[in-house]
Amino acid sequence: MSLEETTHPIAEECAPDTRSRILATADAYFREIGYQKTTVADIARTLKMSPANVYRFFESKKAINEAVLERLIGESEAVIVGIADRPGLDATARLVAAIETLHRDCTRRCETFPRLHEMIEAAMAESWDVCRHHVARITAGFERIIRDGVARGEFEAADPAEAAACIHVAIARYTHPLLVGCSSLQPVPPVAAMSAFLLRSLAPRRSLS
Repeated sequence: MSLEETTHPIAEECAPDTRSRILATADAYFREIGYQKTTVADIARTLKMSPANVYRFFESKKAINEAVLERLIGESEAVIVGIADRPGLDATARLVAAIETLHRDCTRRCETFPRLHEMIEAAMAESWDVCRHHVARITAGFERIIRDGVARGEFEAADPAEAAACIHVAIARYTHPLLVGCSSLQPVPPVAAMSAFLLRSLAPRRSLS
């Protein structure tokens, strides 16, 4: 069979479907052997297409790396958005749930998919654009919770955006891939203790007197 015959079915596929299959295959390779060892040829071979066809949808291997990461952390972002907007929970419960969810997600990935976690560590260390956007979106989720808490009289914060940024920085030891995977650091308090400490910083002054 010629190359043209092999790639013809792929050319007729809709772009979103083909992109999704490429990303799913790349994700599987990244989890098994790591993103650095995975090649475009590996992905193409598994999908029974040529590397040239892969490059029709992604201009480089780096673009595939970033797209896989964006899809992965997009799942976390969606969960945090869901928590921020969850009805029936007060702001305190939502903020605690968001912090604990981020911690649990990062820890689970580090322990269960160490090779995938390596890519996230590299992305954070190298400041990939997708990571900067992720940090901004998670901070925005915290801000929505804090603003709602202020409106309800549950929290006190002169600048909810600044308070959200402070919260995000404060929980880095529990949610940052470079820190969660570093067992040589000094012991830290349980995440619940840190959440309680941070909540006290948002408590209205009248409740502290």
